[in-house]
Amino acid sequence: MVFSEYIAHIRPQDGEKQLVIDHLSETAYLAHSNAAPWGAAFAYTCGLVHDIGKYSQAFQTRINGGTQRVDHSTAGGQLLYEIGNKSKLSLLAAYCVMGHHSGLPNGGSYSQDVGDEPTLYGRLNRHIEDYSTYKNELTISPFEQFNHKWQDGFDVAFFIRMAFSALVDADWLNTEKFCEYQNAPRGGFSPLATLCEKLASQTTLFLNSKGEIGDLNRRRNELLKNCLAASKLPSGLFTLTAPTGSGKTIASLAFALNHAVRYGKQHIIYIVPYNTIIEQNAAVFEKMLGVESILRHNCDVAYDGDEEEYVRKRNSVENWDYPLIVTSNVQFFESLFANKPSKCRKLHNIANSVLIFDEAQMIPVPYLIPCVRAIKTLVTQYNCSAVLATATQSSLDKFFAPLILTEITEKPEDLFISLRRAQIKWMGNEPQTDDALTDKLLVHKQVLCIVNTRRHAQILFEHMYKITSEGTFHLSTTMFPAHRKRVLDIIRGRLKNGLVCRVISTSLVEAGVDLDFESVYREMAGLDSIVQAAGRCNREGKRKLEESVVYVFNSSGHRSPRMIQPNIGACGQVIRKYDDLASLDAIKAYFNQLHYNIGDEQLDLKHIVQMFIDGVKAGLSFPFEEVAKTFKLINDATQQTIYILHEAPELEARLRSGERNLELFRALGIYGVSLFEKDMKELVALGAVERLDESVLLLSRHYYSDQIGVSLAPEGGQALVF
Repeated sequence: MVFSEYIAHIRPQDGEKQLVIDHLSETAYLAHSNAAPWGAAFAYTCGLVHDIGKYSQAFQTRINGGTQRVDHSTAGGQLLYEIGNKSKLSLLAAYCVMGHHSGLPNGGSYSQDVGDEPTLYGRLNRHIEDYSTYKNELTISPFEQFNHKWQDGFDVAFFIRMAFSALVDADWLNTEKFCEYQNAPRGGFSPLATLCEKLASQTTLFLNSKGEIGDLNRRRNELLKNCLAASKLPSGLFTLTAPTGSGKTIASLAFALNHAVRYGKQHIIYIVPYNTIIEQNAAVFEKMLGVESILRHNCDVAYDGDEEEYVRKRNSVENWDYPLIVTSNVQFFESLFANKPSKCRKLHNIANSVLIFDEAQMIPVPYLIPCVRAIKTLVTQYNCSAVLATATQSSLDKFFAPLILTEITEKPEDLFISLRRAQIKWMGNEPQTDDALTDKLLVHKQVLCIVNTRRHAQILFEHMYKITSEGTFHLSTTMFPAHRKRVLDIIRGRLKNGLVCRVISTSLVEAGVDLDFESVYREMAGLDSIVQAAGRCNREGKRKLEESVVYVFNSSGHRSPRMIQPNIGACGQVIRKYDDLASLDAIKAYFNQLHYNIGDEQLDLKHIVQMFIDGVKAGLSFPFEEVAKTFKLINDATQQTIYILHEAPELEARLRSGERNLELFRALGIYGVSLFEKDMKELVALGAVERLDESVLLLSRHYYSDQIGVSLAPEGGQALVF
């Protein structure tokens, strides 16, 4: 059969056809815009050929009702490689084009990989259907050379991923526009200049207050002025070193907005280590700038419903086209090292942005070097400004060399001393039993105790709860997010009203959870964690410094996780050298000691940077798929999510009906708990788990406690409700 027109898509609602020539041309222009100014022409050409395989007779038969599957994405990569005389640029483009459906492939070997291999070189050697009729409608020119600043293979691979992002987002947007008659609802937010004016109208009230202001507000104003002054500096890499309670969140926002407007940045992206900080920061931003202009993107947020704002945000989560985005370390960094189109769509919108890394010291140590390298590349090659905001100087200077880090805070040491609200006391090497620790906690009316494992938190809580249930609470990730939020609200109310409140928690309260206790007990951990815990003690400065103590103890009978053993060791070394553990000198010494103890090789545990550097020597063979599977800030292989749906029967009904889609799983996020394999096996053995399929596990209501969540020491047939 000979076709007179070549179809890319058929709209299911009315049978309307989108021609291949129209889809290719429109996608190319969108890709060009997405990649300006760092790779516009390159992305345009990728867009122009990405679906050129749809000119084959086999594909046209398929789209007109045939059943045979057709590989249409390999053609464009092969074409560019051939007309580009197998140049390096044409090979980079082949990655993008061939991966636009299934994801960026591993490079493989040109001499060894044959056509049935899914690698780049395998597909370059693959026999595909004839698509030469494209010549009747299109002329494809070789790539023009362009200037770049690639240092090594890491930068080259980074460029491929960014160009891939520009292409796949353009492809999806154009397809979305055709299939939905028009672009799906997007936008509805104010431009950054308007948001900057809105914030200025509020911060001006602070800075120009005519009444008497206390020392705390005076210090906060000084930090705000530092940020406003620094926003005028050229794009680059900054640090913002300021303690808890200094107004760092609003001050950093003022820097970001003013800097973005001055230098024409397109987006502001807040990257934070914990979901609790996302909730807290986003709430502050929404209050000051309006809910409609803030996009949250993490596993705890689901934009459900048919309201226009929710629909807009649900669409924008896919490609981050919002002016101000608040997201997690996991979402941000795993996307930067991903290979699938759905994860990579957003990457081109990171370019030309202001990036605020809140609590930057929380970047996981085994991935520190690749994360730092990604930040450097975004700053040096994609016109980003990055701010490492932290309450504990993380000593990252050497990893960013030769870039110079500019400190925004004028006198960080003075700020830390003036805003110190608690003192840290080491209780000595003798381990504390749970009995002894409970006795100490019961002396205090309002006290927080943080331990290193979820199982220990449950055991200690149960021990104290049996002695006195009034005002005794547990917090950990064994409680699904919506449950934790309710308990946190109760705790805040009791603290505010001066009621008895004793909380046993894991480290989840150490950052982004606004709590104020009279005293805090912290099991031995990294010094950065201990200092963060101190931010929950006398947070509002209502008590005297000498009366507000963070007690650091060793625990008896409970082994800390292997992953934090190096942190504990480095902290022990610093404790022996410094009397003031909260000083910036002690904190910097801790990070230097930690990095020295671990060694640079352990700071890139999976050798990710080196794999990309070596890719140049192997004929530009980059392991995109391999790295995407390897780069996991949270090891998915050791944890599995179980859903607790007694509060969400409508979601449970949708799961049981067989529904499986991204929107549903986003809604399920606030009812999910991640468990390690050992804990899951114990629950399965007791018959507490119902497996709907390989990816969906439901927990029996009888094995979920209103006090501790999922029990990590369950007993068969017993309801865990105290």
